[in-house]
Amino acid sequence: MRELSGKVAVVTGAASGIGRALALRFAAEGMTLMLADVDYDGLARTAAMAGDVEVLTQITDVSDAWAVRHLANRCFGELGAVHVLCNNAGVFQGGHLWTRDEEDFSWLLGVNLWGVLHGVHEFVPRMIEQDTEGHVVNTVSVAGLFARPGAGGYAVTKYAALAASLALAQDLAATGSKLRVSALCPGAVRTRIGESDRTRPPGLAVTPTPDEVESRESVSRAAERGIEPSEVADLVVAGIREERFLLLTDPKYADRLREQTETLLTGSLPDYR
Repeated sequence: MRELSGKVAVVTGAASGIGRALALRFAAEGMTLMLADVDYDGLARTAAMAGDVEVLTQITDVSDAWAVRHLANRCFGELGAVHVLCNNAGVFQGGHLWTRDEEDFSWLLGVNLWGVLHGVHEFVPRMIEQDTEGHVVNTVSVAGLFARPGAGGYAVTKYAALAASLALAQDLAATGSKLRVSALCPGAVRTRIGESDRTRPPGLAVTPTPDEVESRESVSRAAERGIEPSEVADLVVAGIREERFLLLTDPKYADRLREQTETLLTGSLPDYR
């Protein structure tokens, strides 16, 4: 899908970070935008920054199937089509796997995995029915490739999001669809990912464990040293045009992925230190 001007893009998690950068990059391409997030003020700021293109916004909790269905109904009802779908909303929680409880996994899986699955279920059938070129971008994470210590719950959800992306891409290819899929696997990016608790629903709130606090602080420090979200957005647009499935924000990740595969094939545990 090379021509983006005049097409429609949907971006979840668009109130800040990578989602905002994607929205602004698509706006620069002349696309019409449907932006979704749970952060009303941040969403309004993104829309105001988008310039002269048509922008619709919708408060949407992607963990809620009905909310995503409402988003899709509005998109197709008011804009007539969707050509690029970015299932981008995501949250982070660190800590050892054995210290994560049911509320933690409900939150992480709800946003990071069910957010992708709800997006696929509600948008993709209608995108297929359009019978036009289109692209689905799922924001996974480098944590969906490397299960580093200190972020087990997050890694579980991101590995699952990568599997969902692979399965979707294979199913679309097997059925001859014109839609393509990309799994975006960013590493350290200058976002507020370490402050994800600000969007955690009150009903799933818990007292942070010491290991969680340590992991959150480590992720926030890494984000401060990371690349700009705009660089990620540029990578995504290039990936859509080149129809690339795996989008890595650092070429070193490809080498690490090879090393990890070779290590696993020997029956050994990869060392991420």
